[in-house]
Order: sequence, then structure tokens, then C-alpha cells
Amino acid sequence: MGDQPLKEAKKPVRSNPTGRQLRFGAELRKLREHAGLTATETGQLLGVQQNQISNMEAGRVGVSPERLRALAGHYGCTDQALIAALCDMTVDRTRGWWEEYREILPAPLLDMAEVEHHAHQLRTAVTVHIPGLFQTVEHAREVFRQDVPALPPPDIEHRVSFRIKRQAILYQEQPTPQQVVIHEAALRMQFGGRVIARQQLEHLVTLSELPHITVQVIPFDAGSFAGSGQSIYYSRGPVPQLDTINLDQSHGPVFLDTEPQLVKYRVLLSRMESIALDREDSRNFIHTIALSL
Repeated sequence: MGDQPLKEAKKPVRSNPTGRQLRFGAELRKLREHAGLTATETGQLLGVQQNQISNMEAGRVGVSPERLRALAGHYGCTDQALIAALCDMTVDRTRGWWEEYREILPAPLLDMAEVEHHAHQLRTAVTVHIPGLFQTVEHAREVFRQDVPALPPPDIEHRVSFRIKRQAILYQEQPTPQQVVIHEAALRMQFGGRVIARQQLEHLVTLSELPHITVQVIPFDAGSFAGSGQSIYYSRGPVPQLDTINLDQSHGPVFLDTEPQLVKYRVLLSRMESIALDREDSRNFIHTIALSL
């Protein structure tokens, strides 16, 4: 007897899927396209309508681990690590602390916190600002005061509190490893004046002493280097295919996840790390600038 179509109870359609749900759907689409199947053909294999496949790939409906494994079989996917990671995504439907900001802040900011929460490692490279996870309250407040168009005071405070809550991943029982590259230019930007700038640098030195955080500085005299014009935020997932890149733009975070993009930014980050000062020299460098303020 042949395989029977896998029937499941109809799931409600989400009107606003989260970034993680969208990413899961995008990975399903990649697997289908790699197999050379259309959504209609996949629906016939599962015994469902084409629009249900489209809803899965758009993150609008959930997928059970059983259905996911059935799809992987039809697609000829034999990467068991990827399949297991995707199954984990189907069963982990945690509504994190960031959901309390759902009606207050733009959705991409919440997606960023969700990516951080699930990351196995974070790699960051910045040239003209301190990474958000390492900012003090006063520094963050001054950053948001510079937004265009200007934010009302309550919106500034919402963004500040959200940024500080994101920093919990630095201090949790099993903190997320952090690899950070900061250009000297960012260290010399005096957001909020000399006192706030000094406090920010001292805070950065303190964080750099934590065993799971590596801070490296690229000094001015290192010269030009690949990726110097960008702020790169790279989140490592449970398998390389589920890594995520976040490029910090003035209009908000932009997420990238195609294989060529992932490869490119891994190379850029590695090149930046290779020309930066080592951990101890970087800490001393930051401390010297702080003392000069």
C-alpha cells in the first residue's frame, strides 16, 4: 500500500507573522524550490490545496514536526541537522518579553530581539557607533534623540527600555557568546558629551572582561578594510543555513539570509577580526581613550 496524504487539523491563519515565522516559511520555500516542485505539486503530494502550501511558506500557518518531515521527504532533503533545527522551530512558539512592545515599536525591532534570543552566537562589526547591546542608558537615550524625524519623548523612552531589556542575554545563566569588532571612530564619538562618553567606554571595558564577550578594536592606523562602510550584526543559528544577518539602517534593521549573503558576511567579519587588535590590547586601547576624556 502506498503512502497516504498526511492530514492535519486546519490551523488558524496568522495576520502578522513574526520574523522567526517568516524565516521558517522562507526555509520551506527554499527546500521546495531546490527540489524543483511547485506549490501546487507539493499540495497534491500532501493532499492539501496550493494556498495552504503558500500560507506555510509565508509564515501564516504553523507546521507540525510530522508534516515538516513529510515535506523534507518529498523534497529529498537528507540534511538531518537542518531538519531537526526546523522541527525545533515548529515546536518552540515562545512568546518572548518583546511581545509587550508589539503595539508600541516597529515590528523589525521585535524581530531583532527574537533573533538574538535564539542565537547560538552573535558577531558584530561597527564603525561609527557602539553596538546596541553594549550601550548605557544615557548613551542609548542620546542616540534615539538623534532620530529623524524626531521621536516624542515617550517613544524615546520606549526604545531605551527595549534596548536595555535586550541586554539580558549578556547576563543570563548561559549567556550568548559575543564577538565584537569596533572601529576607533566609534570609540571617539561623544554621544551626550564627555561625561556620558567616558561612562560608555568604561562600561565597554567592563563588558570586555566577561569570558563570553570578545571585544576587538580596529585603530585608525589599520587603514582601509573590507566592509568598513557597514554595521554588521551576524546571528549564528543551530545550523549554518539558519544564520541571520542584520544590517543596521537609518530606517530600521534589514535582515538577510540567502547562502551567498551569509558567505559574504562571514568573510567580511573574519577579515575585520583578523586586522583588529587582540582582546587585551583592545581593552587597553579603549581604557586609554576613556582616560583622555
